[in-house]
Amino acid sequence: MSNDLITIATVAVLYAAVVVSPGPNFTLISRLAISGAPRTAHGATLGLALAATLYAVLSMTGLAVVLSHIGWLGSFVQVAGGLFLIYLGLQSWLRPNASKSKSPTVLSDDAFERGLRLGLLINLSNPKAITFFVSLYAVAIPSETGLGAKSAILFIGFGMEVLWYTIVVAILSTGPARAIYNRFGVWFERTLGTILVVFGIRMIMERQP
Repeated sequence: MSNDLITIATVAVLYAAVVVSPGPNFTLISRLAISGAPRTAHGATLGLALAATLYAVLSMTGLAVVLSHIGWLGSFVQVAGGLFLIYLGLQSWLRPNASKSKSPTVLSDDAFERGLRLGLLINLSNPKAITFFVSLYAVAIPSETGLGAKSAILFIGFGMEVLWYTIVVAILSTGPARAIYNRFGVWFERTLGTILVVFGIRMIMERQP
């Protein structure tokens, strides 16, 4: 039992370090939250967590290793994911008066569902997620780890994703953050848009040959 607890703690620490590190997921949630679309941001948060949990399950069952060795599939997903990030980034540049007008996702009844789909697409189209989980679980989770410990790891990982991005949304949806956005929204959108484009280009350039 003590070995399982050590395994859970080790994976939790490593997972937390990755979750809070800047990346396309953080950029997406930040952009949605500060631009006045908290419902969409919460939906995207759930989508990111569900996709990450799916990859974690695939890694634990060994299916992720099989997927990672199908070169053409990995390349296709990586290019598609990169193009999707570039598309999102260009939207930030092409949308006029970003700080003065609200996104349709803010006002529509299906804002949460749109965010959920967006979060799922972002994480599922990132083949590096498979690599991360395969590498992490291969190193940190011994083969003799019990089902209970593995289930706890899945639950903790899901909870970390949801908790971290919920905190990000709460902070960036506050009055002071919105006031800053209303003043510098256009440049903020363009900065985050540029970051998404860079992530997208890097994803495409780093695809498997």
